[in-house]
Amino acid sequence: MENNSTFQEEEVCTKNDGFKYMLYSSVFSIVFVVGLITNVAAMYIFSCSLKLRNETTTYMMNLVVSDLLFVLTLPLRVFYFINENWPFGSLLCKLSASLFYTNMYGSILFLTCISVDRFLAIVYPFQSRMVRTKRNAKIVCCAVWVLVLAGSLPTGFLLETTFPRSVNSTGQYCFENFSPKQWKSHLSKVVVFIETVGFLIPLLLNVFCSIMVLQTLRRPRTLNRGGRMNKGKILRMIVVHLLIFCFCFIPYNVNLVFYAMVRTKALRGCMAESVVRTIYPIALCIAVSNCCFDPIVYYFTSETIQNSIKRKSQVSRSYDIKFSEALQSETSSAFHSLRTLKTKMLSNESTV
Repeated sequence: MENNSTFQEEEVCTKNDGFKYMLYSSVFSIVFVVGLITNVAAMYIFSCSLKLRNETTTYMMNLVVSDLLFVLTLPLRVFYFINENWPFGSLLCKLSASLFYTNMYGSILFLTCISVDRFLAIVYPFQSRMVRTKRNAKIVCCAVWVLVLAGSLPTGFLLETTFPRSVNSTGQYCFENFSPKQWKSHLSKVVVFIETVGFLIPLLLNVFCSIMVLQTLRRPRTLNRGGRMNKGKILRMIVVHLLIFCFCFIPYNVNLVFYAMVRTKALRGCMAESVVRTIYPIALCIAVSNCCFDPIVYYFTSETIQNSIKRKSQVSRSYDIKFSEALQSETSSAFHSLRTLKTKMLSNESTV
């Protein structure tokens, strides 16, 4: 009797997230264009234009790679959401799904690395000199990649990610519409892992580092040593970090917990399922937009990049000034020569 009532309750709860396909296709198209342009530009600056590199730029370069890997899979997702069919096979679906989680939690962890690096540089500037090296930064980045891939690859590749839409349909789902059995056996454990390691711990670290840096900046010695300009840059860095972290990642990760509870039937009720299913696509689109916001972090947190851009603009400006001065000099000398030649010709004519 209990099973029948549960079955009836599940039948009554209708899905109300049909709007997600239009939303996904629109937002993902914008993210693909903006994310590709900004991250390719950032990659060019890091690889070709930026001569001076430090620990922060090492973390940023890895963040760019993570963003680009995900952005390049977005056209496949846009095609799927427009046509509501995945014709590219199971392997590409698994790869696309894995790269989504690699990007999201890779971005969270690399942003956390930047925040911790700045915390050490400001709060413990002398003690952290031996720790804050480019070699150690590369080791940390390798550890982040191992950790992220250990969480994302099993999610994408150990599950059957493509399903037929109906018995008589040739259309295929891609990484959605998993059964409650799969949620209980595997996906719920993945959610616990990524929420703890990939979101909660980094969130606490970001908040802790930001509070400690702000307390350090309030000390008179720090103000006298760093000056108002450095303080302003550090404050902008903290604000940008926290805004991007909170705006992009908190809505999705909080809603993901409730979504997992709904899918595993730990949270019952049509109202709860309706609210969670409505919020999920919106929160997912906000999370995906981090590819577009990460380049803002590159600008505000890397003083080296700003100095490099300023140096290039100054060199270009001085070159333009020198070129215009040379052009004016050559033009005036040419006019002077023409004037002299004309005078000679007139004098010759007068003698004739």
